[in-house]
Amino acid sequence: MEYLENLLALTANTAILILEFMGVGIIIFSGITGFIKYVRQSPDTRIYLAKGFAMGLEFKLGSEILRTVVVRQWQEIGIVAGIIVLRAALTLLIHWEIHNEEKKDH
Repeated sequence: MEYLENLLALTANTAILILEFMGVGIIIFSGITGFIKYVRQSPDTRIYLAKGFAMGLEFKLGSEILRTVVVRQWQEIGIVAGIIVLRAALTLLIHWEIHNEEKKDH
């Protein structure tokens, strides 16, 4: 049984790292590309940045959800839950901003 718990922790921690790196990579790529679009004065810069940041946050939110699998203490669960709530709120705000920008463009 202990072997399975260790295997689960190893698998979850590996997946957490992969999702974190993917999220960070998407945010960095979106930021750099968004800056280039800004310099070129592209009209869709804000929507592009918001969509890129939202996608990056989705990956990071997925890693936080997986993190709940490996935490063992109530204090850790509270911290992870707080992070999940904050990232979900940020994602909702970004999606709201995207929706408003798209409405404004049409």
